[in-house]
Amino acid sequence: MTKPQTAPAVFIDRDGTINEDVGYLAHPDELEIYPWAAEAIRMINDLGMKIVVVTNQSGVARGLYTEEALGAIHERLGDELGRQGARLDAIYYCPHHPEIGEPPYRAQCECRKPAPGMLKQAASEHNIDLAGSYVIGDKLSDMELAIDAGARPILVLTGYGRISRQSVTRLRVEPDYICENLLEAARWIATERGNDA
Repeated sequence: MTKPQTAPAVFIDRDGTINEDVGYLAHPDELEIYPWAAEAIRMINDLGMKIVVVTNQSGVARGLYTEEALGAIHERLGDELGRQGARLDAIYYCPHHPEIGEPPYRAQCECRKPAPGMLKQAASEHNIDLAGSYVIGDKLSDMELAIDAGARPILVLTGYGRISRQSVTRLRVEPDYICENLLEAARWIATERGNDA
């Protein structure tokens, strides 16, 4: 049996990109999705591209919340987006920290951004072509993740984006596109792929 053909996807950071970055988001009731996020995700859905959330969640290692609590937050995220007609194909998270907490969460891992472990796992499990994919986020670690995985980095200026923007010029990280928010990023991807947004 032949393996299904790979296709590009859009990888999206969570805090500061899809929803407000409130520090360590520990409960579903603290989730505040940006008002433009669902429209942006619908637009990418309409392009026929998979959408995968990739998020560092060292709050688990720090003992601030459990993986079960994190699961409830992600269920709320999917439900709220779904009510607005937007669909996430998968959510991957890294619960580790290299220096804080207790094993198994205190660990040097391959999944903590900017390491590409989450993208490689998603690519394997969802037949994704990383070279044709995009990574959208508000931090330098998101941009480094994209570059290390061979994908295209897009920096949004929400969350930590404006702080990150000050650093990109003096570091090896150069986003393909810098934009105000996730909706503008989605429009740019649509234009790149020959679709009118």
